[in-house]
Amino acid sequence: MQITQFVRQATTLNPQGTATVYGERRRSWTEFAERTARLAAALKKLGLAAGDFVAVLSMNSDRYVELFYAIPHAGGCFAPMNVRWSKAENAYALKDCGAKVLFVGTDFVGQARELARELPLEALIYMGEGGTPEDMLSYEDLIAASEPAEDAGRTGEDLYAVFYTGGTTGDPKGVAFTHQALTQATVAYLAMLPDIEDLSFAYVGGFFHFSAANAALYITLCAGTHVVLPKFEPVAMMQAISEHGVTNAVMVPTMITMMLNHPDFDRYDLSSLRTLVYGGSPMPRELMAEAARKLPGWRFYQIYGMTETGGFATMLRWRDHVFDGPRAHRIAACGQPAPGVEIRIVDPDGHDLPRGELGEIAMRSDYLMREYLGKPEQTAAALRDGWMFSGDAGYMDKDGYLYVADRVKDMIVTGGENVFSIEVERALYSHPSVMQASVVGVPSEEWGEAVHGIVVLKPGQTATDVELIAHCRKHIGGYKCPKGITFRDEPLPVGPAGKVQKNVLRAPFWEGRTKKI
Repeated sequence: MQITQFVRQATTLNPQGTATVYGERRRSWTEFAERTARLAAALKKLGLAAGDFVAVLSMNSDRYVELFYAIPHAGGCFAPMNVRWSKAENAYALKDCGAKVLFVGTDFVGQARELARELPLEALIYMGEGGTPEDMLSYEDLIAASEPAEDAGRTGEDLYAVFYTGGTTGDPKGVAFTHQALTQATVAYLAMLPDIEDLSFAYVGGFFHFSAANAALYITLCAGTHVVLPKFEPVAMMQAISEHGVTNAVMVPTMITMMLNHPDFDRYDLSSLRTLVYGGSPMPRELMAEAARKLPGWRFYQIYGMTETGGFATMLRWRDHVFDGPRAHRIAACGQPAPGVEIRIVDPDGHDLPRGELGEIAMRSDYLMREYLGKPEQTAAALRDGWMFSGDAGYMDKDGYLYVADRVKDMIVTGGENVFSIEVERALYSHPSVMQASVVGVPSEEWGEAVHGIVVLKPGQTATDVELIAHCRKHIGGYKCPKGITFRDEPLPVGPAGKVQKNVLRAPFWEGRTKKI
């Protein structure tokens, strides 16, 4: 199987249907297919050989969707760069994959020029709006000047893409995927959704992350419509859903919170959206209940996974989003394994643990990464006997539902007791004044680490640290409750995938210390 088949499928199923929407631009699937074939021809003229990497540094756009297919059509490997990274981090990734061509968006012209001075890039291609910088090639001119090329025919175990991850505790890692892996992942993702007819997807996550990349693949395979937004803004997202009748989206809980609490929320008709997939961090029960109440037509699905597993491994379907009765506990789960995924819970020695016991989550499927590009030792440490060891702690219940407790490395050890921050965060979120909450371990002479809450209150609401700690005691054991609370006026910091950056929140407390617990 090959990724470029998806475009041929779309042109067969829906040749005149709308493929992409970006601002005022609309393009059909027939136009999309011709443009990607022409761009592939241009890349070949520039000297791109089979297996060469082509990188992209840009905010989301309709042209970015085309690159998911034009690059493999030309025989190249796709390398989306993280728009939130520094120049140094992106320089590392470009060196790591050896990219010869860099597509550049409007916001990154300056950084691209600096990168070109440092790296042996053979071409900078401007894919943004407005006039093309003099020292760059024009995306649109390359398409106009080229005749459509034949598909290069890369398939199966040929490398398709590398998605970069990490960077907070060491060098970034290039997570490499074959055509076979991501075509199978796309079919599995579609199999989990409630319907695949007449789909349109609004993008708010970056294409360098699977929160958007999964949809860039599955929406094409089912000949739907890509409604592309440069980034997440609550009003822009609500406008897109209302104006374009968007049916599907992926959002993280922080985005959902911002939208539900926006003063203009009631001004927009959001009823077209049928499937909202969320992930990146747990959905607090109270937020889920509020979202279900305010958006009764939306069906919520949670996914759990990691970049190395193709972005997903389990799904909690809408039928399990219930708040009363014998199945109400499942709202705290992250679902059952996706088609073709096997999951084990293991102890530190890699031995299987019984159902209900907490351990490390390990996953196996045909759509795991092939490797960390150029890092055989790190690949061997993560991929053992075909299993991806996640670094997440969790357990599986008797019905095959997976519950994720926390990152193994983020577990708080206080007075010899293990505290998973998610439990404490859920208790904080159940207070009516709390809009955002995160829990980290901070230094304690008495306990080694102390549980500490960092809270953003809802607009117009008040609460004290004493009040919130007392509230937590009603829901969880005393040793799990925060010993202190820090209040913030600004939202919690989030990373590229929308996850709260606990390392950023934790850092000020540990400055100048060596963590020895």
